[in-house]
Amino acid sequence: MISVAKVQTRNAWRYYVRGVAFGDGRRPARQTLKDAQEKAGLPPGVWMGRGLPALGLTAGGTVTERQMELLFGMCRHPDTDRMERELLDDGADPETARLATVLGQPIEEIEKRKQTPLLALDFVFRPQASLIVLWALGDKKTRQVIERAHERAIVATLGWLEDEVAETRWASGRKRAKAPALVVAAFRHFDNRDGFPLLHDHCLILNRVQRPDGSWYALDTVRLYQHVVAAGTLYTLQMTTEVCEKLGLATVPREVTPGLRPVMEIAGVDQGLIDWSSTRRRRIEDVLEGVTDEYVKKHGRLPGERARHGLAWWAAQETRPEKKTPRPLDLLLAWWRVSALLKFGQRMVDGLLQRCQAAGAAIRARVGPRVDTALAIVDVAAVVFTVRGIFARRHVLAEARRHLLETLRGRAYVPGIDSYIATRALERYSRQLTVPQKGRRTPAPDQLSYTADFAWPIRWWIAGADGTPRESSRYERARVASLTLQNAIRAALTAPPAVRDEAPATAASAVPPANDHDQAAPHAVDHPGRDTALTPAQRAAAIHAHQQAAMPQEYLEGRTTDPATWMTSPQNLARIAALTHAAEARGRTVEEQADQTKQAKQAPAADAGGQQQRHPTAQPDQDKGAGPNR
Repeated sequence: MISVAKVQTRNAWRYYVRGVAFGDGRRPARQTLKDAQEKAGLPPGVWMGRGLPALGLTAGGTVTERQMELLFGMCRHPDTDRMERELLDDGADPETARLATVLGQPIEEIEKRKQTPLLALDFVFRPQASLIVLWALGDKKTRQVIERAHERAIVATLGWLEDEVAETRWASGRKRAKAPALVVAAFRHFDNRDGFPLLHDHCLILNRVQRPDGSWYALDTVRLYQHVVAAGTLYTLQMTTEVCEKLGLATVPREVTPGLRPVMEIAGVDQGLIDWSSTRRRRIEDVLEGVTDEYVKKHGRLPGERARHGLAWWAAQETRPEKKTPRPLDLLLAWWRVSALLKFGQRMVDGLLQRCQAAGAAIRARVGPRVDTALAIVDVAAVVFTVRGIFARRHVLAEARRHLLETLRGRAYVPGIDSYIATRALERYSRQLTVPQKGRRTPAPDQLSYTADFAWPIRWWIAGADGTPRESSRYERARVASLTLQNAIRAALTAPPAVRDEAPATAASAVPPANDHDQAAPHAVDHPGRDTALTPAQRAAAIHAHQQAAMPQEYLEGRTTDPATWMTSPQNLARIAALTHAAEARGRTVEEQADQTKQAKQAPAADAGGQQQRHPTAQPDQDKGAGPNR
């Protein structure tokens, strides 16, 4: 996953030079960054990105403290000292020499407008907890495989950001240009602030990019923020797939928060080991549980995606410990092993990789590397629409990558299939809401908004682990909508030709005819050596069996796919009956109180009416209608 933080002026860059670049510790004063890193046994920061040649930097080169100060503290050229000295020797005045080294708009001009300059964005890449446990307690080969996969996944994600996302804008956003060359400084960390394993990289993305004409402008950071989730799913998919393929592993779903999307962890890693390594997560979850309960009591529903991120950030800040003294990786590995041995025993620790490989072999035996795009397109479109209502391409692309991660269980996939699924989902099941206006800039494809016409699943109540009923989440209803449509497609594909044209009315509105599905698409059934002699019905049956095998078990148990199981079970019927009786009792009490109040108000009015009848008041001209005999 990926988390993002801002690097701004004044002391922000000093925090990264003194702390982040020093293993998230506190570097002693008057000690250079290089000496402090060497003394603590920490790896130095390295340069990444395609924009390095324009600044005279090389990929993989060491990040120095002076370069950090110039780039991420003042947005100036990393070789400013030499450039200024040469310009001054040639007779240039100091101000001209200084401005010649500034990248883009000077920081002083931004501050004069009483604005806070944004110097960089800190993208933090970290794998799932089970992979971190394998990396910390595995042998040298296992650690090397995980570290290489981690590094390659970061490179792939940054490359995707450069190719598809990064843009520079000027003239108040009216003019834009692609920015396929980022400047990134990466720092590797091995542990969290409690000293427990947490492999992660801080990648500082400079908020300056070069246009084709050679000038430097700021990044469109809003686009980077919008695509963080899609980038995080790409990193997770890429890294998990490479590790599973190299070590023969597979993934299983782990439900972290009831009702929300499960995390795909490595099969065979016990929950106890994950809890042992995730010390920060446990404290955050304890605080997050309390604030989430308060949110539910206040709003009557579970928090949405944006609210969950806000609550999680607040909980993380509340539980953040003080900085630590960094230690070399060799000492950390020895300390982690001793800690795990004391808690779990030698058999549990030494046999971790073998258990994971055995569990992975069992899953790989029944789950092949197959992806049916017809079902994947429906799944992605239905889930995104049910969860969000209005969405963009980035949401569909992130869901397509999650679908691959859940369906393949760590098996290899054809590169580009995620983009293919997202494109077809937008074409088939979505309608564009953004209308280009005359005289305005034509929006880019990933700036368009969409919606769909799927039927919204009805809400239902779920019996929680503590016995307290709760309302189903949007994600659970999204799974119901998706699987309902997928089953309709499977039924249409496996039905005889005479019956296939008579599709049910409920499925016809959301599912096109079976012949309209692109079974011959480039990635329709993605697995080696497929038998092309199979009939469409046979292929559909094979795909059905594969999808059922690949589906996470929790989706097949009825917890999230069949709301009727919750409504008809004896325990839930008893709870619902008790809730119904209580609600009816409260309703009767309210009605009785309302009747009593109404009667109390009517009593004085009745008395006043009686008095008026006993003493009538003459009305003007009340006898005029008596006729001629008046």
